[in-house]
Amino acid sequence: MRIAIGADHGGFALKAKIVKYLKSKGHEVKDLGCYSAESCDYPKYGYAVAAAVGNKKFPRGVLICKSGIGMSIVANKVRGVRAALVFDIEAARSSREHNDANIIVFSARNTNVFKAKKILDAWLSTRRAGGRHLRRVKQISDLEASR
Repeated sequence: MRIAIGADHGGFALKAKIVKYLKSKGHEVKDLGCYSAESCDYPKYGYAVAAAVGNKKFPRGVLICKSGIGMSIVANKVRGVRAALVFDIEAARSSREHNDANIIVFSARNTNVFKAKKILDAWLSTRRAGGRHLRRVKQISDLEASR
């Protein structure tokens, strides 16, 4: 799968480990920054990944910052993006099945690389559910279109 990834300085170290892991699993990963642990502004990198996913250049994205909150807020401003801040496998699965999340967001403060790998495996392998869940995702898309 093609995956865009980005982080700010707070998520830089975890991002490097996740990039290596995803590539080892055969995924094509595009790192959209940041490229060092030097202080930077998260909106730039959150938007870069969200735009790549929202414009359908990449089917999935990964964002990381210290809390995960800032990246979630930025990503969800982009049309076509459904970013989910997750802390465990169940939330990862639910974000895909129920919300068709196309960006997963990690808190570097609360997620180590071992946990991130397990969560990513679940998130990447879970398909969206149909029925009432698909109807609700369409309602979200309709709200975006009405802005």
